[in-house]
Amino acid sequence: MTTDEAVLERVLPLAGKDVLDVGCGSGRLVRELCARSARVVGIEVSEEQLALARERDRSGSGRYLVGRAEELPIANASIDVVVFMRSLHHVAVEQMTAALREARRVLREGGSVYVAEPLAEGSFFDLVSLVEDERSVRAAAQDAIGRAAEAGLRRTTTREYAVEGRYAGVEAFRTHMLSVAPDRAETFTARETEITLAFARLGEPGTAPGERRFVQAIRVDVLKADADSSKT
Repeated sequence: MTTDEAVLERVLPLAGKDVLDVGCGSGRLVRELCARSARVVGIEVSEEQLALARERDRSGSGRYLVGRAEELPIANASIDVVVFMRSLHHVAVEQMTAALREARRVLREGGSVYVAEPLAEGSFFDLVSLVEDERSVRAAAQDAIGRAAEAGLRRTTTREYAVEGRYAGVEAFRTHMLSVAPDRAETFTARETEITLAFARLGEPGTAPGERRFVQAIRVDVLKADADSSKT
């Protein structure tokens, strides 16, 4: 078992690089990469979505901007690595290629786009599916990656790995799910009994009382700029 950060560091060492985290959520990856000497900008769709990231970044090392993946508030050719850490499938399906095209636009020469996407398998996927079934959007994200040439990118590296998620209880799982997408609250409440049973059934015992651990399979693709494509 590994972590997203460990795999990213092995695939693309980022110390001293300008990095863009598209869909930064609570800012965990921004803070982690800044601690490893990268210069990181986190993007989210609203100030409300960025509030937690700003609050937790007590060192003030990261930068946070409101923006959308398909229309990045970033200058041309100003970023070394664009990261989509489990976020491409949250982009509207019809905008996924546009999001990759925007990533291509902001890349410096020799830069990379790093896309880590959860696969539709494993105990964590089975649990999450009770709140939101993401099979179609995850498939669409893989399709967009497969058509990266349409965005001026070419796939150079593909890896698969597994990560572990641990939750102290159903309420902790709820907090996590709503931090990603607050509009899941109604579904979670309506299906809470079913989710509670699945939480106990699908999870393995953790180290703390009541804690359960779940496994999620992840696929990483590294995309490079096609030398024949335009940044504009």
